[in-house]
Amino acid sequence: MTDMEVQPSLGDGPRPDLSEYRESAREQERIRNLFHLLPGKGGSALDIGARDGYLSLRLTERYASVTALDLEKPEINHPNVACVQGDVVSIASEDGNFDLVLCSEVLEHIPPALLPKACAEISRVSRGHVLIGVPFNQDTRYARTTCPDCDGKNPPWGHVNSFDEKKLRSLFPGMRVQSIDYVGWNRERTNAFSAFLMDFAGNPFGTYNQEEGCIHCGSKLAPPEFRNPAQRLASFIGHMVMRVQSLLFPPQPNWIHILFSKI
Repeated sequence: MTDMEVQPSLGDGPRPDLSEYRESAREQERIRNLFHLLPGKGGSALDIGARDGYLSLRLTERYASVTALDLEKPEINHPNVACVQGDVVSIASEDGNFDLVLCSEVLEHIPPALLPKACAEISRVSRGHVLIGVPFNQDTRYARTTCPDCDGKNPPWGHVNSFDEKKLRSLFPGMRVQSIDYVGWNRERTNAFSAFLMDFAGNPFGTYNQEEGCIHCGSKLAPPEFRNPAQRLASFIGHMVMRVQSLLFPPQPNWIHILFSKI
């Protein structure tokens, strides 16, 4: 399981308390780097995927007005923050309406067919800068889950996209890269053999504490209730092969942060 993705998501039902997660060392490192890349101060900012409003409130220190957007309308009590229910693939805003658009830990969740549209919308509503933060080159086979209802295989934390610098550049063709940073590190990679064994075993070590449901049928994910001896052996071998692999390959960053510019 990766430290960068221990946060619960904002789905249906009561909003989770993210305060402990926000104060974790890894999260503070990620946020510190994002704000290090911010281009000074400005008039207006859009925070896409605002969730608990932590980043939106931080943005008020640099921007006169902040719009906090999420699939479920955020609840943020600040005179300079406007809370909006909306979707990144169809942002209800005029072209070039914001000096800055911040989109952090969102694009990895967007269905691949809609990803170009989402990025085009982000670019469209910005008149100055776009700051993107996503997991870097994530191996989405690592810690994936198996749905107990449809037996579908799910990427960890509902991350259906993986990114590197080249892919992000291609998604924002009309913008210039101003700054790039890589943050944190991990050894969370697997291989076809270990992934096959874990799938056979029911993926018992997946991210079942996530709020995201099955990407295939929407059901709540839960670890397998029973594993036969063959499945237990398979998961043990798969785990050991991954441990050996982690010793043979260097670590890689947790996140990539890119500041794009239109100016």
